Amino acid sequence: MAGETRGLTLVFTGNGKGKTTAALGMALRAWGQGLNVLILQFIKGGWKYGELKAAGRLGTGFEMRQLGEGFIRDTGEEGMEEHRRAAQKALEEARRAVLEGKHDMVILDEINYAVHYGLVDLADVLEIIRSKPSRLHLVLTGRNAAQEVVEAADLVTEMREVKHPFAAGIPAQKGIEY
Repeated sequence: MAGETRGLTLVFTGNGKGKTTAALGMALRAWGQGLNVLILQFIKGGWKYGELKAAGRLGTGFEMRQLGEGFIRDTGEEGMEEHRRAAQKALEEARRAVLEGKHDMVILDEINYAVHYGLVDLADVLEIIRSKPSRLHLVLTGRNAAQEVVEAADLVTEMREVKHPFAAGIPAQKGIEY
């Protein structure tokens, strides 16, 4: 039916660059159409990424929260415990945001990483997907999306790395990676 709002579950995954960027593009489109958007970042934290600065300038109806502890590599067991605590807190915030119904789109940025690294349980993520209101658009990003998440989604896009400047020794570039 034309004009009918049916909330979709969308997944951006794969080893290529652009998962968060695709979700942010979708968020900007939704916000431009008057939808209320919330982005919860499960891993990112500490850095002032360009998208965080931009979100702060958009005003009402577009909110981004960094809830993670930053990079996971080489953190050791103590560091992983900090990441687990942060991810569990982010998961609770995600659950609350999805169920309260104040947003039209909720993006769980890098939640697939959080599942892959054992920071949150897959069963909890699947419960959030199943319990979302019928009009809510739910977007999940990050590499290594679990097969169960893929099956539960309405749309899945896999980004595949073909070529990346890091391989040529080019460092992260402002406005591109952060």
